[in-house]
Amino acid sequence: MSLSPGTRLGTYEIVTPLGAGGMGEVYRARDLRLGRDVALKVLPADVAARPEQLARLEREARTVAGLNHPNIITLFSIEDEDGLRFLTMELVEGQSLAEHVVPGGLPVARVLEIGIALADALAAAHEQGVVHRDLKPANVMLSREGRVKVLDFGLARVAAGVDAAQAATLTSVGEVMGTAAYMAPEQIRGDAVDARTDLFALGILLYELVTGRRPFGGATAADISSATLRDAPPPAQALRADLPPDVARILERCLEKDPERRVQTAKDVRNELERVRRALESGVLKARQAEPPSIAVLPFVNRGRDEDDEYFADGITEDVIAQLCKVHTLKVISRSSVMPFRNRDESVQEIAARLGVRSVLEGSVRRVGDRVRIVAQLIDVASGRHLWAETYDRQLTDIFAIQSEVALHIAGALQAELSPDERKRIGREPTQDLQAYELYLRGRQCLVRFTVEGAHESIGYFERALERDPGFALAQVGIALAFTELVEYGVMGREQAGPRAREAAARAVALDPELGAAHYTQAFTRLVFDYDWARAEAGFRRALELSPGSAEAHDLYGRMCAGIGRFDEAIALQRRGVELDPLTLRSDLANTLLRSGRNEEATREAERAIRLEPRDARLHATLGWALFRQGRVDEGLAALDRAVTLSPTENGWLAQRGQALAMAGRTDEAHEVLRRLQDPSRPTPVSPYHLAYVYTGLSDAERAMDCLERAHELGVGSVYGMKGSFLLAPLRQHPRFAALLEKVGQG
Repeated sequence: MSLSPGTRLGTYEIVTPLGAGGMGEVYRARDLRLGRDVALKVLPADVAARPEQLARLEREARTVAGLNHPNIITLFSIEDEDGLRFLTMELVEGQSLAEHVVPGGLPVARVLEIGIALADALAAAHEQGVVHRDLKPANVMLSREGRVKVLDFGLARVAAGVDAAQAATLTSVGEVMGTAAYMAPEQIRGDAVDARTDLFALGILLYELVTGRRPFGGATAADISSATLRDAPPPAQALRADLPPDVARILERCLEKDPERRVQTAKDVRNELERVRRALESGVLKARQAEPPSIAVLPFVNRGRDEDDEYFADGITEDVIAQLCKVHTLKVISRSSVMPFRNRDESVQEIAARLGVRSVLEGSVRRVGDRVRIVAQLIDVASGRHLWAETYDRQLTDIFAIQSEVALHIAGALQAELSPDERKRIGREPTQDLQAYELYLRGRQCLVRFTVEGAHESIGYFERALERDPGFALAQVGIALAFTELVEYGVMGREQAGPRAREAAARAVALDPELGAAHYTQAFTRLVFDYDWARAEAGFRRALELSPGSAEAHDLYGRMCAGIGRFDEAIALQRRGVELDPLTLRSDLANTLLRSGRNEEATREAERAIRLEPRDARLHATLGWALFRQGRVDEGLAALDRAVTLSPTENGWLAQRGQALAMAGRTDEAHEVLRRLQDPSRPTPVSPYHLAYVYTGLSDAERAMDCLERAHELGVGSVYGMKGSFLLAPLRQHPRFAALLEKVGQG
């Protein structure tokens, strides 16, 4: 039974639901007697109705209530009101640890900090005879102050030795309780559990924080359980090059399948982690500096007579990159960062230095009739040595098979570990129609650096590609991305673009469920059109499992995190995106640094990116705001002016300039910007989302809210990103703003 806000349970008043699980529904409630907020968990009716279960719960609750530790949530009471049994507990404001798991893992120092707190909490519980049995990221909270809190001892049991006769009645052999992904082998088998069972779960949790993935995978709970019982986890150091060997050793000891060979106490884990932390802080121990193999695939040179064959050569380049991006142990520079080196003057060494790689693939293509000749060579930049070279002289119809072979040879030459699934995905062909693929490449080129005209042009190319091959998933991806970006920039409304984008993204996933680009594109559409945060995040995570080297997946996932204020995660994701696409994605990273309030870092990142892309209007706007927020008002306005000059038809930059003018006290000029934006003769109609910027700068909160509500109604602009927008920060306390956040699932 769900309880609505305002419901009274004795001296408690329900404020809002917080979540639900197998052991009950949890609410924020007000303790009217003591004047404090608590977490209130209502137990399932079948628990409250069975005397033996209720007796067990009350016995265990008494023990858990005695756990007085700063990293364990405090249990206040177990109560009965109107036939409902409920627990009251300390309310922790913050996020679950599950929301802090990021691809590639958290910084080692942060993992050690969290791990020490968790091990300390478990040690305190185990000393009192309490075994948690369901330790997982969702059952760990990080408070707003950064404190770790272990919660939900709903599956906890009193270990034998506290009262052997009593404990034997709590969990019989053969009773399986817990969460499959974090269960120890003895727990899966239904054998007796003890404190060491929690240490296996702790090992899984720390492995996930360090690497961004769990050690035992599978599509179903049964598959995960089977892998846990059967498989050795991939070495954490193979997935995280900077991981100190001592941390990897601790994880291995926690993940021993035999409890007798596993680390025996939580105190031992805590002491080991603390020793590593002290050694790192003192400089005695250094984080491993070994880097994963890295490569830039330079644009293949067209040796044919027809200049139009440039797109064919680009297709070779793009597909080899896409195939290599499926290898999780390989760093691959994205297409958009290598294409500027098509007509290069720089040496291979200079290019490698700019892109941050240790190896480079060079190649050439000659197409004559129905035959193709491809020459490729892999070069170690430091030594100049050729690691691998091959010449292919085959039928044109073999082109995709050649690209897959090249990718596999490169992975082998660089000693990059390949799983069977990765080998299988590398062998997949995107289409069998070469003309469709060429049309796709032309469309992709139009979309890489977004403009309104380019987006519309790209859609035309993608549609023509689908006319030739209706089963071409990448072309569907292109259509979905183009329509979604048009909405992001306020050019089209959700009702107009949404059906096309959703349909294309869903079709892409259906056509090729193993295509990472299809999953991150569908995630992006769910974010922009449906505000479906949970399914969007699941889609981004799936995309990174399939294509861990995809710069675009990291970037778009980072945009989502930034939009809801999860800035640390957003920055980590987008830094990885910049590593993979150093010449294109710095704009998004600089913007996220700005939104998080890290103005000096945003300035440095924007200035660095402007040196690479001096005509990128968004970079100049980001730089302008970073300077403005540091009190360098004139410099900031000058940079915003530059953004408007570089892209005079983009309404967003002009609106931001108007907001900055208003905030600088130049209100007459700000009103002039409003007039220009609302001029019917402007080439691009203005989005109400952009008008909200100017009204916010003018401190006209009601008109600003009118505009935002209208933008939501029309589905234009980055409405999903309102919560994390510093431009709209003055509106955050407005009741209408809070109501609007509720509508987009951010209340």
